[in-house]
Amino acid sequence: MNALRNGFASLCLAISLFVASMGTALALPQLLVDMRTGEVLYENDAAVPWYPASLTKLMTALLAFEAIETGQAGLSTPVISSANALSVPPSKMGFPVDTAVTLEDALYLLIVKSANDIAVAIAETIGGDEATFVAMMNQRAQMLGMTGTNFTNPHGLHDPAQFTTARDMAVLALTIRARFPQYDRMFATQTVEHGQSRSETNNILLTRFAGTDGMKTGYVCASGLNVVATANRNGRHLMVVTLGANSGRERGELTAQLLHSGFSGGYRGTGQTIVQMTNQLGLAPVDMRPQICGAQAESYRQARMEEFPAGLEGQVSYLNDEITPPTHRMATLGRVRDVPLPRPRPGWMPAVADTSGSSITLLPDGPAGDASFSGTTLALPSGASVPTPRPRP
Repeated sequence: MNALRNGFASLCLAISLFVASMGTALALPQLLVDMRTGEVLYENDAAVPWYPASLTKLMTALLAFEAIETGQAGLSTPVISSANALSVPPSKMGFPVDTAVTLEDALYLLIVKSANDIAVAIAETIGGDEATFVAMMNQRAQMLGMTGTNFTNPHGLHDPAQFTTARDMAVLALTIRARFPQYDRMFATQTVEHGQSRSETNNILLTRFAGTDGMKTGYVCASGLNVVATANRNGRHLMVVTLGANSGRERGELTAQLLHSGFSGGYRGTGQTIVQMTNQLGLAPVDMRPQICGAQAESYRQARMEEFPAGLEGQVSYLNDEITPPTHRMATLGRVRDVPLPRPRPGWMPAVADTSGSSITLLPDGPAGDASFSGTTLALPSGASVPTPRPRP
C-alpha cells in the first residue's frame, strides 16, 4: 500500500511539474506599443531574455541605413557575395562567390527573403568584415539603451550568446521607422522577384490584416516563431512584438488579435513608455527547442491549439482581409571581382587625311621610326560619304 501511495504521489508530482512547465512556456512574450507616443499599451514578459532569430536583421538594416545617411555607402553600392557569406546555412540566395547586387536590392532580400548570406555580405560591405560589423551592432544597441541584447552575428542563426527582449526589439524597430521612413516600402513588400524566382515574406499580416505596413519575422528552434509587426488604421499607428509562437498560424493570429484589440480601444495603456521599461537582466534566455523541435513538440502543439485556437477550422480568425502588398524586382550585377581588365589600346591610331570624293586616305601614323607604316586608300561605294570622327576626349 505504501509503495502504491508513494507511486501515486510521484505521478502527481510529475504531472504538476509538467503542467507548471507548460504554463511557463505558454506565457509568450508580447508587447503592444503606440508608435506615435511610445506608450506601452500592453505587455507580457516583454523584458524576459529571448533568442531573436532573424529579428536580428533589423539591426543589420539600421546600420546599412545609417551608412547610406552618412555617405559611407549608397543604394547603388555593390554588395558582393563572399565565400564567408555563401557558407552560412539557409535561408539564403546562394549567389556564386563574387556575384554582386546593389545595396538597395540586398536590403530587400535581407528584409523580405530574410537571406542569411545577404546579411553577411551587407555586414562585410559596411563593416569591412563580419566581426567588425558585429561590434558595430553591439555598440549601436548600447547607444539605443538595448540593455537586454547581445549580438554575435548579423543574420540571427542560433547562437546561445545572441539574445534580446521584446522590449529591445520594439526600441530598435521604433528607431528605424522614426529615422528612416524613406525605407518603409522595404518592410511592407511581400515579394522579391529575381529572374523566374519569387521570394516571399513570412509576415502573413501583410496580406491578411488591413493596415499592416511592416516589419520582420524570424524563426529558429530555440526561439520559436517571432515577429515585429506594425499597422496603421485611422491615423493610429501601433506596433506588436510577439516571440515564441509554435506555428505561423499562432504567430499571425496572436499578433493580429493584439492589434485588433489595440485599434478597438481594448487597452487603456500602462502609463509607461517603451524607454521607461527595464529589462530583466541576469536571466538565461528561454530555450524553446524542446517544445518547438524536440520531444515535447507534438504535446506542446496540441496544448497551444487548445489554449489559443484562433484561426483553426470553425474558430474566429483575426486575419480575414485580402491585401496585395508591393512587389520588388531585382537583378544581379554579375561578377565584379577577378574580372579581367580590357587590354590597353595601342599607342597609335590611324589618322584620317581625306574623306572627300570616293575614297578615304589613312595617313601613316605608326610607331615612331617604323617605316613599314604607309598611307592606305580605301575605296567607297558610289555616293557614300564618311563623317570625320570626333576627337577622343
